[in-house]
Amino acid sequence: MAQNNAVPTAEELQDLLLESPGFSEFLLGLTTISASLLGGDTPMLCAITVERDDGPATVASSTVSARVLDEKQYEFDDGPCLTALRTGQLVQIPDLHSDDRWAGYAEAISGAHVRSMLAVPIGTDNGSRAALNCYSTAAEAFDPDTLEAVQRHADSLSRILRLALRMHSADPYPAELRSVLDSRAVVDAAISLIMMQNRSSRESAMKLLHLAARNSDQGLHEIAKDMLTRTGDAEPESGNS
Repeated sequence: MAQNNAVPTAEELQDLLLESPGFSEFLLGLTTISASLLGGDTPMLCAITVERDDGPATVASSTVSARVLDEKQYEFDDGPCLTALRTGQLVQIPDLHSDDRWAGYAEAISGAHVRSMLAVPIGTDNGSRAALNCYSTAAEAFDPDTLEAVQRHADSLSRILRLALRMHSADPYPAELRSVLDSRAVVDAAISLIMMQNRSSRESAMKLLHLAARNSDQGLHEIAKDMLTRTGDAEPESGNS
């Protein structure tokens, strides 16, 4: 899978947290950027599962579909992402059609046409466990380069996720996040991506996105969607705000 191996640095993720107007927007940016940077020709879906005493919850996802794929595992209290976060070991499924470890779960999500999956533990504070979950409709989607990039990205998420969970309530997939996903997910994700690529403030990133829309025949949503689609093949720009 062709993808961009330049995963965000810890400093860039910290800037994203500080510049995001709310926790929901930060989580949305985090997972949608993960999907954009790690994906390639075949779009990738990403979600983050956090488990505490009250059980597992998807606290962020790049799309509603990614959240559903996570939550189906909770119905079985078993699955690749739960295994990864509970054992602290990476779980990879090259082809769901030929893997019988979670047959019930595979049958339950058959309509989503997912072929390969990858779940990578994220280091967290005592009392909680987390994992970055990646789904693809292509079989054998996680080649060695992609696998390395996902692992590096999960490592980079560890500190910022611990910090974010200390600063904000970790309610299971808060209602406002569902609303954000339904309304402006693509635009918010594109703004977050510009912030990290250009080391700029959220305000500056918004101005750049609006400028791009004004200089084209496309609307803001279309410009943002095109930007995220092309991210897998594009190198981040360097620069200062």
